[in-house]
Amino acid sequence: MKVLVTGGSGFIGSRLQKSHPDWVYVSSKNFDLTKQHDAFLMFYEIKPDAVIHLAGKVGGIKDNLEKQEEYFFLNTIINTNVIRAAIKTGTPRLLASMSTCAFPDELKSYPFSEEELFCGPPAKTNFSYGFSKRMLHVHCMSCRKQYGLNYSTFCPTNVYGPGDTFDSEASHFVPALISKLHKAKSGEVIDLWGTGKPLRQQLYIDDLVEIVPLLLEKHNSNVPLIVAPNENLSISEMANILLHKLNKDNQIRYNIKLEGQYRKDGSNKRLKNIIGEFDFTKFEDGVYKTYEWYSNK
Repeated sequence: MKVLVTGGSGFIGSRLQKSHPDWVYVSSKNFDLTKQHDAFLMFYEIKPDAVIHLAGKVGGIKDNLEKQEEYFFLNTIINTNVIRAAIKTGTPRLLASMSTCAFPDELKSYPFSEEELFCGPPAKTNFSYGFSKRMLHVHCMSCRKQYGLNYSTFCPTNVYGPGDTFDSEASHFVPALISKLHKAKSGEVIDLWGTGKPLRQQLYIDDLVEIVPLLLEKHNSNVPLIVAPNENLSISEMANILLHKLNKDNQIRYNIKLEGQYRKDGSNKRLKNIIGEFDFTKFEDGVYKTYEWYSNK
């Protein structure tokens, strides 16, 4: 089976290529997926049997908040062009990556389930990005209903690990924390956004890379499948875990700015029903591996 991976040079795509080098990986250097012509050309040239759609614009909380239109437009047009080209070229299988950012800002109970995707608006800090991912799911589900195609979506939680984006205001919390700790001198105070109280499920990149091929094979449903580890740690807990692992004497100071949603943990019950029990990498181990990779690159 010829598998096409969009976003092939991105964080997840690059890591996936190490374990599945026989798949076809494309990036914006090969095809500009904001252009419908390029999307169709990609399918006509490669003629894939299946597509893992990872391409899109991603970034941290500050970047999402300041570039709402850019995140909405780019993700919506890329997703629409890829799915439309897949339909029209007769591609039978497509697995598209969403995000738990698409789920509502607040729910009555946690962890939330896949059925609660449309039970409220996404968080204000990810509002445009979250809605673009919801539209991706709607498009895939309409393909299932109208054409009987095996198009499905999955929603990873916060992904981190070697190869992530560091040293940038567009980075997510874990790489930003690693970068700041690596550069900090002994005893230096490190500033982090918010209060340190929000809870997050951090998904190690190699776990996701192991899970994605299983989903390509087994996830044939209209469910926006949540891919989440069991741990749900606060920002302050994660910062203290890395400080302890590195034996650093730095102090953490929270600046009360740009506080994200308090919690957005999703259930992995349905995921395990599909792929079986999975041994997720503990945050303590994954963040240390990531720090070592970053400090040695």
